[in-house]
Amino acid sequence: MFSRRNLVALGLMTGVFVMEGFDIAAMGLVVPRLEGPLGIPPENFGWVFTAILLGLGIGGATIAPLGDRFGRRALIVAGCLATGLVTLATATSTTTTEFLIWRFLTGLALGACLPNVSALSSELAPAGMRATIMAVVSAGIPVGLALAGFAAPAIIGLIEWQGLFYVPGITAITLAFLLWFMLDGGVPQSSEPKVVPSTASEDAGGDPATATKPAGGLVGKLPQLGLFLSPWAFPFAVFASMLALNAMVLWKLNSWLPTILPQAGLSLDVAAQVAGVANLAGLVIGIGASMLMDRWKKGLTLMLLFGSMTASFAVIALTAPDTTRWTLMLMVGVGGANAGGMVLPGLAAYLFPARLLSSAVGMGVLVARLGAFAGPPLGAAMIGAGMPAQTIIGVAAFPAVACVVVALLVSRALLVKGREEARVAASATG
Repeated sequence: MFSRRNLVALGLMTGVFVMEGFDIAAMGLVVPRLEGPLGIPPENFGWVFTAILLGLGIGGATIAPLGDRFGRRALIVAGCLATGLVTLATATSTTTTEFLIWRFLTGLALGACLPNVSALSSELAPAGMRATIMAVVSAGIPVGLALAGFAAPAIIGLIEWQGLFYVPGITAITLAFLLWFMLDGGVPQSSEPKVVPSTASEDAGGDPATATKPAGGLVGKLPQLGLFLSPWAFPFAVFASMLALNAMVLWKLNSWLPTILPQAGLSLDVAAQVAGVANLAGLVIGIGASMLMDRWKKGLTLMLLFGSMTASFAVIALTAPDTTRWTLMLMVGVGGANAGGMVLPGLAAYLFPARLLSSAVGMGVLVARLGAFAGPPLGAAMIGAGMPAQTIIGVAAFPAVACVVVALLVSRALLVKGREEARVAASATG
């Protein structure tokens, strides 16, 4: 059973993901509205979208793993506070260079914070509900994306485009203060003792009892390096590959949908709302897929998710623009991509021990961003080349079907953690 304090903490951490989703959507919603007041055409923003991805990757890989050593609270609170400040600063931008700098710093702060939020939510969850609880918390992302789409016309009408950055900025600062007090004392941060990853000497017949000693050396100081050593390299490759491919779809479409849908005959406001509906569908799909993954075969669950995305993008690519049909297909495709972002961190809780969870999610964020980097510039190039909306959207079917192929390896990757737990248990009793 959850204590009331832990439930409130999980609610606030969900709010962090809502803030992130709103912040991510803000830039895409603002871009088609800047050509008038600032004289900047949409295709000039490809690298601005990439800047936040770069920041997320660097922050996730270099700063977030510090939560495994020094506790989650400091990283979560500092990341929220920094996110709020630089998001507010984004509203002062007047050139693409200024947007690029502030979005990079926003990504850096979010990258430090979000993997620790995911890891802490897993630690608070019962063993049989880790994927579901992590999915519910990370469901804040599609909620935030949807809220931004629905609220954009009203916010812009009241306080112009800058308002889309004021809202997540102020929210992030407020969450930082609330989490500082709520995570102080009553919420565990990481209870599992650190374990030395298996080494070549152990595999060759060294003393297995050393596996229960605290980690030392470079791996002890940088636990993320253990993900590239046996036995964790294979499950991390499976996990990170799906994250990267899914992120490529998510960032390409969330960055450019508000820009390309008007090319198919929708108004700017209707395009924003269609993007909001598509992202909101990810909430339902993500929670449903996570519950299924907790109770059923994890690889098959992911294959169904990514297979549905592939089919939806293919339908869009092969049909003429139609608001109703495209909205339904985008609910499956974009909603599925958002759901993938919710479900895959939950998979990490089954692939890796708690001592590596922040590191796995943080390094996964880095690899995901490397894959996603191609999304916004590719969209910008396709828009600049005058390609039709159905082609720009339909290209997303290729990374989606690649996720289906990688999901075939999930069952093998899951065996690694079980073998390691059995080995450590045997060495402890021997």
